[in-house]
Amino acid sequence: MSTPEARFVELFKTWLVSLPHDLKIAIEAMDDENLPRSARELAVGAIMYVVSPNDFVSDRNEAVASFADDAILLRLALLAVVADGGEDGVAFRERFSELFDGLDEDLKVCRSLMGDLMTWLEGKVAGLRTQNYKGKKLALYLDNDEAREILYEDGLAFRTDYPVDDKIIGDKLKKASTVLDVMRRRRTEEQRAAG
Repeated sequence: MSTPEARFVELFKTWLVSLPHDLKIAIEAMDDENLPRSARELAVGAIMYVVSPNDFVSDRNEAVASFADDAILLRLALLAVVADGGEDGVAFRERFSELFDGLDEDLKVCRSLMGDLMTWLEGKVAGLRTQNYKGKKLALYLDNDEAREILYEDGLAFRTDYPVDDKIIGDKLKKASTVLDVMRRRRTEEQRAAG
């Protein structure tokens, strides 16, 4: 039986490697007209959060860990999409069972090791709907085909340029503090920016 820290590290290795694929699932949610608008707005907000260049930690040596908040926030947002989607959310969850199966248990592991960092990330989910991206309000990315295409293209560019793979992550992520320290700095930067 592995320790909670070892399980956490393995989870994040998996989640970080799969982030580009998981982003594609959020794009599917954005375009799924069976889902209610509020759920689709959450998906758009999650996409904006992940592809936004403001989100990246500037230290290139920590490129792997700098995507940790994206990886977990995207999963939290997709769970919220499902919860908001009613029966259509359940159908969406079943379509992407590889992401959702076991996710509740995985998040319990995260909560046990992350403590208030997890609370911080969970608190960001509701705010995803209020973001602006490239000077445009979130609703535009659902209502305007041209804006949606820009967001889709940015998501594709993110997926193409994503600097993390199994080999890189195996070398860089060996203990929970690698991820947790970067997230703590990110939270501190946000708090400082908010004044």
